[in-house]
Amino acid sequence: MSDKFKVLHYVNQFFGQVGGEEKAGMPPEYRPEKVGPAMGFEGALKGEGEVVGTIICGDNYFNENKEKSLEFILKTIKETSPDVVVAGPAFNAGRYGMACAELGKAVVEELEIPVVTGMYVENPGVDVCKDKAIVVSTADSAAGMRKALPAMAPIACKLAKGIELDAPEKEGYIPRGMRKTLIVEKRGSQRAVEMLIARFKGEVFETEMPMPVFDQVDPAPAIKDLSKATIALCTSGGIVPEGNPDGIQSASAQKWGKYDVSGMSGFKAPDFYSTHGGYDTAYANENPNRIAPLDLLKEFEKEGFIGKVYDWFFTTTGTGTSVSNSQKFGIEIGKILKDAGVDGVILTST
Repeated sequence: MSDKFKVLHYVNQFFGQVGGEEKAGMPPEYRPEKVGPAMGFEGALKGEGEVVGTIICGDNYFNENKEKSLEFILKTIKETSPDVVVAGPAFNAGRYGMACAELGKAVVEELEIPVVTGMYVENPGVDVCKDKAIVVSTADSAAGMRKALPAMAPIACKLAKGIELDAPEKEGYIPRGMRKTLIVEKRGSQRAVEMLIARFKGEVFETEMPMPVFDQVDPAPAIKDLSKATIALCTSGGIVPEGNPDGIQSASAQKWGKYDVSGMSGFKAPDFYSTHGGYDTAYANENPNRIAPLDLLKEFEKEGFIGKVYDWFFTTTGTGTSVSNSQKFGIEIGKILKDAGVDGVILTST
């Protein structure tokens, strides 16, 4: 009889090697073998555990049929009796991250089986499950798979053995928003004074209660007369001309595009479509104006509600795009619009 602990691995249709977006609607299915990342994960366990099967589910199906998906997944987990459930890693894929998060939350709450997943810190799934599952911090794309699996495996080993995890910064998982009582050498007042002195001296110190830092942006003044204003259209929804001539990435964008819309009454399919990798683009591709409402702006121009629609349209993809790149894009596009005398911008997101 094997003394290895058992792992059940959950992946989406892409990592389950079923297909891409065209298979995002597949319902969950169980396979009693190691598929995709499950193979690498078992290797990272170094003989201490074994993957006993893989659950594969399409991202769209899970998010559109959460109750049915969870019913199948929880039933499968009960039947296979794993010691740990592993989901992903999902990196910065929003739908995949939400599936891993909802699964992790349900498994911990209903079956009391530990769950390990991996996500980029900005994935929306993090906040959904970080207080239930252990979310290992990963890169923003699948290029970080080789680092993600070895980081997740030791945590899975500890959870399977009932060993308490160390602090997030030591283990590599995202903080769970929990406070823990610890016995330390110095009392709080002494530590606080030492940190204050270090700050006065300009020395390096690490706060025990880091606070979030948010950008503060002053709102632009209101446009006094829209009937005389030039309005530009921008989107992070990935609307691009057929063929995506500038090669704008579907996620973690490194560039933006600028396209002439002066002679158009709106976006028409298939001349324009969405290259975005973070949502189901079927409705966007059917009518791109659903993402970037050029048709309505042109109507407003014709009816005199606004003075003019700016001749150029700006686009990129928002999913996984770094804050630094987002700021860079905004500065670059903003300069063009300001120099052109544009009065206002409609910015749409997904």
